[in-house]
Amino acid sequence: MYRLPKLLLAVLCTLGFLFSAAAPVAAQDSDPRHTLTVSGEAEVSVVPDMAVVRFGIVNEAEEATEARRRNGELAAQAMNAVRALGIEERKIQLQALRLQPKRERDPETRQMREVGYEATRMVAVEVMDLEQLPELIALVVEQGANRLRGIQYDLNDRTEAEHDALRQAIEAAQAKADVMASALGVTRGPALSAQEQSFNFVRPQPQFARQGMMTQMADAVQPDAFAEGEIEVRASVQVIFRMD
Repeated sequence: MYRLPKLLLAVLCTLGFLFSAAAPVAAQDSDPRHTLTVSGEAEVSVVPDMAVVRFGIVNEAEEATEARRRNGELAAQAMNAVRALGIEERKIQLQALRLQPKRERDPETRQMREVGYEATRMVAVEVMDLEQLPELIALVVEQGANRLRGIQYDLNDRTEAEHDALRQAIEAAQAKADVMASALGVTRGPALSAQEQSFNFVRPQPQFARQGMMTQMADAVQPDAFAEGEIEVRASVQVIFRMD
């Protein structure tokens, strides 16, 4: 029978002892009885640097062809007003035309009857210079836009705000773990794992935009209506720490 050399046998025995000695330590690190699981939340406020304006052109006519033709003219005029401000073509999105019969109740027959057609077309514009907002609204109103879906403030690049919120959420989790460890009479060890729980962007809404999509755009040109406020970036994390 083949026998292992004594030196090789000794080495194998030594390695086996080392692995068996390390096993309880590894088990202890992953043992939930020796860990702290905490959550951390943070909120970061940042000033928006862009906005998306959504406005529409709504018109009526007795005939469908006339309603569609007139709507096309008004939409073209409004979009040309946007282009005149130097806004890039790729920042302007024209949605498909929606054409539907307009109905009214006949008081004599008490039945609904068609009295013409209503044409609706929406436009979305990304505005990278917030100082242009009052002028843009005024211009498109002059050129036939008569419905406002709202203004949504945002960040052109969210990366820095997201990282800042995450960093602060981790720090909040560490502080919470320190309090818990102290109360337990132990020391907080290193983090064993960390997981992002949620991210939320809470955008400010202009005063006039909260009144509904049927707000007359002519009322939106008041300077105070465009106060952009701040965007709130909220982050939540869960971190597992080892207890030493």
